[in-house]
Amino acid sequence: MRTGLKIGFIGGGMMAGAIVAGLTRQQVLPSGQIYVSDHKEERCAELLEQYGIHASVSADFIPDMDVLVLAVKPQAAAAALDEVRGALGRGTLVISIVAGLTLAALAEKLPEQPLVRVMPNTPLAVGAGMSAWARGSQVSEEQAALVQEIFSASGEALEVKEALLDAVTGLSGSGPAYGFLVIDALADGGVAAGLPRAAAIRLAAQTILGAAQMVLATGEHPDVLRDQVTSPAGTTIAGVRVLEQQGLRGALMDAVIKASERSRELGKK
Repeated sequence: MRTGLKIGFIGGGMMAGAIVAGLTRQQVLPSGQIYVSDHKEERCAELLEQYGIHASVSADFIPDMDVLVLAVKPQAAAAALDEVRGALGRGTLVISIVAGLTLAALAEKLPEQPLVRVMPNTPLAVGAGMSAWARGSQVSEEQAALVQEIFSASGEALEVKEALLDAVTGLSGSGPAYGFLVIDALADGGVAAGLPRAAAIRLAAQTILGAAQMVLATGEHPDVLRDQVTSPAGTTIAGVRVLEQQGLRGALMDAVIKASERSRELGKK
């Protein structure tokens, strides 16, 4: 547990709450060293009750922070940057999880601060997130290690070059939606085959979860693991053949590419 280090959040929405949950659950920081500012008083009260952190409408804690996380909606980013720029302490690490906000855009407003840009995804809320992050030139190795620790507390974290973050957005950022669609479709198939709806959803979700855990735990290529469950002339190859005929692989590839392109467009606005 890191004692003495203080982290603040501008914005207390779902993603900020998920990061706070990871920090407190994994005991990265004591709850008394975590501060959140949100414009909704009821949200502040909820965060205070749930995690025992400092939460208020005011952001007067900013000068005392070692780390400040920008967790606002993209349309509120400019105002948030204007609010924090004059209050930040020298050397405070600023982490942005604002979609489309580049390191260059951050540096225009906060030229003296070490800056990190992160693309997390919604499974952070259950401790199974995937976050990719890119550092600015002023970030020290110690600060980089801290970023890795913060986001690993809510799942997995991976450092990448900033130029790859649009691709990350198309894959892991938008990917949970693709996964939910696959789970829903598998469950529908189970219902069509005679399963009760609740049982079909549970079977589908746990099956996808198990497959993902096997990839991560074994380090094997997905094709190798697929071959292990695909017997000659068996049930699985019959199903796989239909998926290939219907273009599932190509559809998923196109979805990632299209979402990446859209992310790139939004970043230019």
